[in-house]
Amino acid sequence: MNMIAKAKVSIVDPTPGVTRDRVSAIVELEAPTKGEDERKTIEFMDTGGFGVYVAEGGRYDEIGNDLAQLTGSIEFQIAKAVEGADLILFAIDAQAGITPADEQIARMLREGGFRKRLRAGEQPAPGANKKTPPVRIVATKVDGPRWEAHAAELSALGFGEPIMVSAKNNYMRREFLDTVYSLVPKASEEDSQQARADLMLAIIGKRNAGKSTLINTLAGEQRVIASEVPGTTRDAIDVRFEMDGRSVVAIDTAGLRRKRSFQNMIEEFAFDRVKRSVDRCDVVILLVDATEKISQVDEQLAMLAQKSFKPCVIVVNKWDMAQGRRNDKGEIVTPKHFETYIRNELRGLWYAPISFISGASGLNVRRTIDLAFEMVEQSRQRVTTGKLNRLVRTIIDERGPADLRGRFAKLFYVAQTGVEPPTITMVVNHPEMFTSNYMRFLSNRFREQLPFTEVPMRIVVRARRQREDDLVAAEEGGEGATIRVARGRKGVSERLSGNLALGEEDDRWLSDEFSVAGPSDVEGAEAGSDDDAPSAADLRKPAKSRKSDHEGFDDVDDAGDMDFDDSDAGELMDDFEKPAPRPAKSQPAAKKAAAAPAAPQPKPAPAKKATSKKVAKKPAAEKAASKATKKPAAKVAEKTPKKPAPKKPVAKKAASKKTNKKTSKKATKKK
Repeated sequence: MNMIAKAKVSIVDPTPGVTRDRVSAIVELEAPTKGEDERKTIEFMDTGGFGVYVAEGGRYDEIGNDLAQLTGSIEFQIAKAVEGADLILFAIDAQAGITPADEQIARMLREGGFRKRLRAGEQPAPGANKKTPPVRIVATKVDGPRWEAHAAELSALGFGEPIMVSAKNNYMRREFLDTVYSLVPKASEEDSQQARADLMLAIIGKRNAGKSTLINTLAGEQRVIASEVPGTTRDAIDVRFEMDGRSVVAIDTAGLRRKRSFQNMIEEFAFDRVKRSVDRCDVVILLVDATEKISQVDEQLAMLAQKSFKPCVIVVNKWDMAQGRRNDKGEIVTPKHFETYIRNELRGLWYAPISFISGASGLNVRRTIDLAFEMVEQSRQRVTTGKLNRLVRTIIDERGPADLRGRFAKLFYVAQTGVEPPTITMVVNHPEMFTSNYMRFLSNRFREQLPFTEVPMRIVVRARRQREDDLVAAEEGGEGATIRVARGRKGVSERLSGNLALGEEDDRWLSDEFSVAGPSDVEGAEAGSDDDAPSAADLRKPAKSRKSDHEGFDDVDDAGDMDFDDSDAGELMDDFEKPAPRPAKSQPAAKKAAAAPAAPQPKPAPAKKATSKKVAKKPAAEKAASKATKKPAAKVAEKTPKKPAPKKPVAKKAASKKTNKKTSKKATKKK
């Protein structure tokens, strides 16, 4: 069944007796020849295994219910499937061979024994064949050529050559589908139109809530097995019926219980079928038992319907049994009381309508289907863009989202971008300001003003896409720096790093004009090549890192104690051209050197402003004086080895470092 439908329709498990109801699926068979465009739309139906209803040792469930009482219902469903079929595929295990149960089924197919098993007074289904349809044997589990001989032995049952196939590894799958295509009759135009339903309902609920009974009431026949044994239904069964000229497909799902109570993997597969049914339906019918309190399973199923964004109708079943009872306060239970109780328990579906029915007697069943059609119409409606923009702007102006930073939300554009569910997309400047609480507030306002009062809505808030003007504004530290782009949107690679770019005045210091030394700087560098003092060109060079120009003076000590104003600019340029002053510690050494008999020592220059040229001549005069007093200075140094005279270059270096430190502070502050 799953191989033909190309989907997980029937539950597959090694446990015997897993399938109980008639599981159907509508598929399209392709023509064997590629040139033929004609396709055949057929409905495949999987039935329970005849004669194997319970597993060995599994006749009783965990609470003591006898599962053997389902034997009659399973055989009845098999007989109904044979009665309304156009082709019967009799599946036999090729590896096991012909068994006594296979011989019994073959005899019943030849003699029409399945018709005799129909219950007395049961009316034949519409369109049922009065004669037994053609039967072909399907040899399953033919996993390779070595099993083909075993499959050929199945022809002894008298139904012709068996069709070999292996659903596990798709062995001879193409031959099987081509043979079935040639055997099934061509569907009429009316049958093809009926294949597409106007409404698809998924009926979900906990165990013994009355789902199968409601399905049989809608179908007008015993389409599925309805029993008091909990967990009778396992597969998701599609039941097709017509009501007031409209085609409806109702999906009967398995009754659920808490996950920790699951006994085997079959219940896990049944829960997976429930979720698949919710995904492919148009409206979810959440069935609640009126004779019992709302349990945790009901809340979990309500959450499942809420997260699917599908229209949901809360249906209170068995109302004929609960009507007239008294609650804990001694009051007679009315629909108003029960509605208040449901709203308090199922808060996630506060907007969903509530219907009170009786699946057994048919009370309000037809009105519930009409309500489901209205829900579908609501979810398919559209609202004009102009109306949405006016509404959202009015809501934001009256009560916009709050922000701790003092920002204001700005709406750029809003439009409805989808239906089923209605999807409203808003383009704003700060999406993070629209919190979950404010989104709930918006949803409530939309339900008051828009035609989506009873269906779920999806509201999407995102930032606008970054364009060239936005990126330029972001680089300049403008409004564009705050734009957020959702993942997968255009401009994700252009996200901002947060660092501010330098302005035109700061970029001027990086040009070559201030990086090349002038002629005066070169002369001074040549004259003082023995010193480590940096030149004026080095002082004019900016820091290597642009980050230090904006984040503080990380490379200067005691930067927080410095205060500069605009009046310091002139003093900075004057001090920038001053020569390094001679330290006071170098005077005693000069006097000792002059005491020795030598050439007269030149007088020190008066303290005044000197240009860069005079600074260049001073080292030459000092060299001449040091040559004349070279030998006596050495003798004095030998007589007093404990107190060596400090060398002049060392004094100049210390003085230059002090001057450089002061100058670098002022230059950095100016920048």
